[in-house]
Parts: sequence; structure tokens; C-alpha cells
Amino acid sequence: METMNGAVLRAMLESAANHLNNNKKYVDSLNVFPVPDGDTGTNMSLTFSNGINEVKKSGSESLPVIAKTLSRGTLMGARGNSGVILSQIFRGFNQAVAGKETLNAAEFSEALSNGSKLAYKAVMRPVEGTILTVIRESTEAAAKYLEENPESSIEEFVNVLCDAAKTSLDGTPELLPVLKEAQVVDSGGAGLLKVFEGFKAYLEGKPVSAGEEETAVAETKSEKASGYRTEYILRLNEHGQRSFKEERIRHSLEQLGNKLTLLVEGNTVKVRVNTMTPGEILTLAQRYGEFVKVQIENIQDDLKPSIIEEEKPAEEKEYGMIAVAAGEGLKRLFTDYRVDIVVSGGQTMNPSTEDFVTAISKIPARHIYLLPNNSNIIMAAKQAADVTSDKDIIVLETRSVPEGLSACVAFNPDDAPEDNTSAMQEAVSNVRSGSVTYAIKDTTVDGREIHAGDYMGIKGKDIICTSKNQYDVLKQLLDSMVDEDTEIVTILRGEGSTDEEAEAIGQYIDDNFDFDVDIEDGGQPVYSYMIGVE
Repeated sequence: METMNGAVLRAMLESAANHLNNNKKYVDSLNVFPVPDGDTGTNMSLTFSNGINEVKKSGSESLPVIAKTLSRGTLMGARGNSGVILSQIFRGFNQAVAGKETLNAAEFSEALSNGSKLAYKAVMRPVEGTILTVIRESTEAAAKYLEENPESSIEEFVNVLCDAAKTSLDGTPELLPVLKEAQVVDSGGAGLLKVFEGFKAYLEGKPVSAGEEETAVAETKSEKASGYRTEYILRLNEHGQRSFKEERIRHSLEQLGNKLTLLVEGNTVKVRVNTMTPGEILTLAQRYGEFVKVQIENIQDDLKPSIIEEEKPAEEKEYGMIAVAAGEGLKRLFTDYRVDIVVSGGQTMNPSTEDFVTAISKIPARHIYLLPNNSNIIMAAKQAADVTSDKDIIVLETRSVPEGLSACVAFNPDDAPEDNTSAMQEAVSNVRSGSVTYAIKDTTVDGREIHAGDYMGIKGKDIICTSKNQYDVLKQLLDSMVDEDTEIVTILRGEGSTDEEAEAIGQYIDDNFDFDVDIEDGGQPVYSYMIGVE
């Protein structure tokens, strides 16, 4: 093939999205930390799927229209750092193909190379041995091949691109010691390779289809409901098989949405529900296993209200705040601390750029603070700030819930924006964060052998203790975090915590330390305890 048109590009993209989606569990499994989260594969797949869904809705076969639609769709659907980087790759691709109805191999190469450049620019401190290395080295190698073989076809170019990406990916453990120790390659780079392999499969006449379990159930658009039609198929893990209670989950889902269908077949759970908070639906499920299928469809356009009341616009105020958290207790805490909207999410389900943009649009304020409360959500929050032009959006790079709560406490509605930002940033810098969760796989991190089912004490980004006994881990973690300058410790109880443990740790602090302790019921999934030390 000498040139590709819009129809070919669209087919290549669909094959790539299917291949990534079909392999997202494998990509997830490459995550170094054995924490029960969805992370890289899921984030990249949801990001790409959002872009492809927008392309399908457009019905266009114009190459520049497809590229532009894909860019916008992935940008708004971007979840997690890997998803944001993927969206920037497609953004750069779109910039390079503007006005071109066909692409030859050289032009296709230039577009991917431009995507690589924008991806690097999107990251404040690029780290080699990641998806950034794979996109850069593969596009550079493929471009060099074209210089030496200018008459090459698109198929030949993509073959070289895939080979170079595989070579680059295999080399990531030599660039990042943490990958080498865990004996895995970079998960983001692995996801990108699946995209390129999807391109190659189509060009070889073997386009990748969605897995059988990924095939969406056809539904009519006449169904009347609000928000988002959210579907998933979940395969229960060992923890989920022990703790999943159908009636309890059904009750929780009914509180979050309507038109619920819940089927349990062995260790497989199938759910379809209409809700205004799809992230909360997915967060509820993620703690019990791994997603086999996720599909979220905006059905608000289906609504045709018979009576339209003219709403009086809310009076604009000086400040607004948006925070990310999962768990009813955490949501109440942030709301008590003047947060206007709590976006459902966290480690188990990273909110998208569009989730932030939607929340921003609902707050009539001149200055709005975004509190991501997770390092893997900061880039999506910043991307939302970049696409919002009518308000002053300030992203505080809070990397944990305790940091976010401390920032809220430091906020003063009577202060100027620059004073508030300074005070909130200082408060964040004074917080030491820790958490307790369980391992989902056997691995080695920083020389420490970890076994599936072990409880882990995590201080910042470091696993500092493990044990089969959760209370022992909680106590060891706390001991490692406090010092003579500690003034207050906040402990947020999540799922998996017990009243006995909470009482015991409170008594332990009273008996051994001279600082204040505040124990709150956060209700967060995944992390049985979150700790903030100030």
C-alpha cells in the first residue's frame, strides 16, 4: 500500500483499539506495585476506546476529520498518566495530518514522530524506560529506515515500527531498575506496542476484532434514563469470591443508578445500569476482581423533557474546589471542608479529563482548585485545566487524600488567590502520607519479597513493611512515619478495617505518643487505612 486514506486509517485504529482492549489485563499485570488497581492497561484502553467511539459516532471517512475526532476523544477520555500520554501522541498525530486526505509512509512516520514530541512535552520530568522511550525510539528507528528505503510501503514501515517498539520495550528494564527487579517491561510501553500490533494486523489482512466478551449488547436509543449507560463484565478474584455478596451489591448499585441488570454466573458478574456517576459504579466493582469488559455511553442526549423550566443562573462566586475521592466518608469530609464537587475515583478508577471538565462547568466560580489526590490523576487534571479557558483553574498536585484534606484546611475564602495557593501548597508539603492495602501477586520490590495476600505498609511510594497480620502492618507503618515534631495524625478507615483495629491503634497512640490523632471513617476501597502525618 503506497498511501492510506481515511477509511484505512479508521480501520487501523479500530483494530488497534480492539487489540489493546483485548490485552489490557496483560498490560495491567505488568504494573510493578502489586496493589489491586486497574491502572495502565485499563486506563489506556478506556482512553483509546473513548476516541474510537467518537470516531464511530462521526461516521466520517475523511482522514483529517478522523484524526481530529480521535484526538479530541482521547483527550477528553484520558485516564491516568498513560492515558494522557496516549492522548498527546494522537494530538501530535492530528496536528501533522491536518488537511491531508491521504498519507504515504513518510507522512505517516512524520505524524507519529510529532506525536512522540508532544508526548514528551506533556510530561514535566520525562522518565526513560517508559512509554515515552518506546514511542521515541520506535518512531526514530522507523524514520531512519524510511530515509534508507524511501520507496517503502506503509506495510513495510509499520513492520519496522512494531519491531523497533518491541526492541525498545524489551530494553526498558535496563533503564529502570525497578522494572528489572520485578522482571517486567514497562506497562505503558507494552500498551503502545499493542496499538502498533493492531495497525500491523489490519495491514496484514487480519484485523483484530473485539473479544467475544467485549462485544457490546445492542440497545435502542429510545430508552429513557439519565446520565450514562454503564456496563461491565467482572471476573472475581480470590478476594472477590470470598467477599462479594449479591444482595449487598445490588442494593449499593440501586442507590447509584436505575434500570439495573445484575447477573452472577460462577465467578463472573455482569452489570448494566444507568447512572450519573459511572466512575462510582466502576470503583464499587473494581475491589472484587478484574474487568473483562467496560462500556460507558452518554445517554443524556436521549432525554426529551416535556417541560423545560428556565433556570436562574447561579451567582458567580470567587472560589470553587473539586477533589477526587472514593468512599462516602471521604466525600463527606471533603464536602465539610468546602469542596463543591467530589469526583468519584482514586487508585482503583482514575477519572478522565472530561470528568474534570464537566465538574468545572458546574461551578460558577472565578477561581477553581483541583485536588487530584493521586499522582496518577494529576496529568488528567492539568489537561482539563488546559482546555478550560473561561475560568482560572489551579491544579494543586496533591498525591494523596491526606494531602488533599490538608490543602482544604489551609484554604481561606477571604484571601487572595495567590495567598491561598501558597498556603495550600505549603500545607501539602508538610504532610507525610501512608496507606495499608494487600498484595495481589507475588513480586519483589526494593529487595523485599512480597506474596499475594500479604498486607503492605506503604509510606509515600515505598513499601516499608509486609505481614499476614494487618494490625502489625498498621502499627509498623505508623511508627515509621511519626517523629518528635509530629503534631497530628489523621487515620482514614476504609474497607477491610475493623472497629477493634481502630480502637487498638488509637489506644497505642495514646499510650506511646504525645500528639493528637483523628480517626475517621473514609469508606475508601482498596486501602484499609490511609494515614496523614503533620
